[in-house]
Amino acid sequence: MDTNNTLIQLRDVTRVFDDETHALAGINLAIHKHEFVTLLGPSGCGKTTTLRLIAGFDYPTSGQVWIGGKNMDGVPAYRRPVNTVFQKYALFPHLNTFENIAFGLRIKKLDNATIQKKVSEMLEIVNLRGMEKRAIHALSGGQQQRVAIARALVNEPEVLLLDEPLGALDLKLRKEMQTELKKIQEHLRITFVYVTHDQEEALTMSDTIVVMNNGSIQQIGTPTDIYNEPTNAFVADFIGESNILPGVMVADEHVIFSNTDFDCVDKGFAPNEPVDVVVRPEDIYLLDPDKGYIKGIIESVVFKGVHYEMMMQDEQGFHWMIHDTSMRPVGSDAGLIIRPDDIHIMKKGEGA
Repeated sequence: MDTNNTLIQLRDVTRVFDDETHALAGINLAIHKHEFVTLLGPSGCGKTTTLRLIAGFDYPTSGQVWIGGKNMDGVPAYRRPVNTVFQKYALFPHLNTFENIAFGLRIKKLDNATIQKKVSEMLEIVNLRGMEKRAIHALSGGQQQRVAIARALVNEPEVLLLDEPLGALDLKLRKEMQTELKKIQEHLRITFVYVTHDQEEALTMSDTIVVMNNGSIQQIGTPTDIYNEPTNAFVADFIGESNILPGVMVADEHVIFSNTDFDCVDKGFAPNEPVDVVVRPEDIYLLDPDKGYIKGIIESVVFKGVHYEMMMQDEQGFHWMIHDTSMRPVGSDAGLIIRPDDIHIMKKGEGA
């Protein structure tokens, strides 16, 4: 993206806590206007710390946070052009839906007509029209979450920070809210920075995903790039399901793994360089054993709704995960083939 469109920058940011835990290890990150960015990673990877530094709830040990072209050193949270929605919505139980949303506007001492107009517009955006007088305890979890989002957005921040806001919802409602959040972001054209450990959420909603681990950024890219072209074994394993196995890059576009020669599309490795090979379960074609490049025995079968998940042990002892709409029974012989463009080659051991 155009660097002139950058809204948030983290420059060589570290955060070391009193017990000498390095929560962030010198990260650099640019977030652009109108972008939906997701910080994705396992617990303890540094994603929430990153969000807190942007929000102003915490400060870097070293490095700088810039928002809107201004250095945020020493700038408190209430003076930053951001608002935050947490997993625990922190709604006021004694105020109804309207007054919860209007709270920040009343603090600013805006006139009643302006407050009425802004809250009404926000109720329409978050699909809560007609619930203005509803008590907070009478709202569902999804409705409460919409109130929390509306309360944050009604103040027209440049950035909305969301710290795992869907974590308390059930699966069906969580999926519905993923779609709603993306629609709200696109409608308002506000920059969203979203924290989650849920890969599906990240892939569903994001323009850009920032994969983190151990206080470092492992990869930044679109959902398609992150899923189809992981830069290391950690990203490949964390984003979706993957078969990751050792191989040798004999030459450009030629790799050996599982004691079998394969054509691939990757280049730029040294001759006979040891590598990690990534193959997604849905990119494997299961055939009769005499037709497969690799042969094995089906060990287990689990029905997942849209496909079967099968585990196959090959003749070299590797256990393959395979997703297919047709099922082969446990104990049966099978063969598999993999197309060249479904084989992804990575430097050995990076990020594993």
